[in-house]
Amino acid sequence: MKKAAILVSLVLTVSTLLWVTAWSQEDIVVLDASAFENSQRPPSVFVHEEHNEKAEIEDCNACHHVYDDEGKLVEDESSEDQLCSDCHGLDAEGRQPGLMKAFHVNCKGCHLEQKKGPIMCGECHQRG
Repeated sequence: MKKAAILVSLVLTVSTLLWVTAWSQEDIVVLDASAFENSQRPPSVFVHEEHNEKAEIEDCNACHHVYDDEGKLVEDESSEDQLCSDCHGLDAEGRQPGLMKAFHVNCKGCHLEQKKGPIMCGECHQRG
């Protein structure tokens, strides 16, 4: 009887963990790196909502920025419905950074400025 209760408890625990993990997968974001043909590292992976809560980011345009034709930041607009590669090419164009630099300046730059968050390559670009 005790063995059956332990087995049922174990099955319920594992089932619950699998169910929670499956539902939480939609929060995991893999940055779209399809523009890079021969990437040396895998794309960055992070949990979007958890990141924003931890960093106390409430406005999407804190990361998803929009600049006008003169290169000035448009305060109340967000590019959250676009890919970074929609605006940034692989190579820099004038004052606009290339795609890789744009990712690194936006993410790593904020982490350095806030003095928290990952800044080493392998902390964001995790293999396996």
